[in-house]
Amino acid sequence: MSYGEVMLEEKILLHATLVFLMKPKKILMAKKARKIGAGLWNGYGGGINEGEDSRVAAVRELEEESSLHTDPKDLEKVALIDFYNTKTDGTKFICRVHVYFATIWSGGVKETEEMLQPTWFYLDKLPLDEMMPADREWLPPLLAGKKIIAKAYYGPFQKELLGVVEIKEVASFD
Repeated sequence: MSYGEVMLEEKILLHATLVFLMKPKKILMAKKARKIGAGLWNGYGGGINEGEDSRVAAVRELEEESSLHTDPKDLEKVALIDFYNTKTDGTKFICRVHVYFATIWSGGVKETEEMLQPTWFYLDKLPLDEMMPADREWLPPLLAGKKIIAKAYYGPFQKELLGVVEIKEVASFD
């Protein structure tokens, strides 16, 4: 399938992480430079390597995409989201994403090849219209202090939701 003059790869990713750095009343996001969600605001994250713990993967991805470092023990798990994806050929796959908040880190945030324009947003002024469609639904409850398990159903390239995002509040992820 072409998108403009560029062919987009429909990568199958089954296990991933997502980290949002938090300050009082603020969240750090950056614009994705490529792949799914390019040009949209998001947290830092990516695939979990074979045999890698989700917290270790989250720390690695944060460093690669922002130059910031945090310790796996300083990550607070706030969500587990299953993204049900449909490819252009009709095949389906599920990507399970472990979502974390971090309030302790070191280093200075930098723009990288993968993440552009790192910006602190006030929690009540999120750029929801410039985020992935499902993120607009599940991120606000997290910012309100809830922990959730969610399911989101996407069409090709995760551009369109195919149904309502299902959100269930949980007490913890022990």
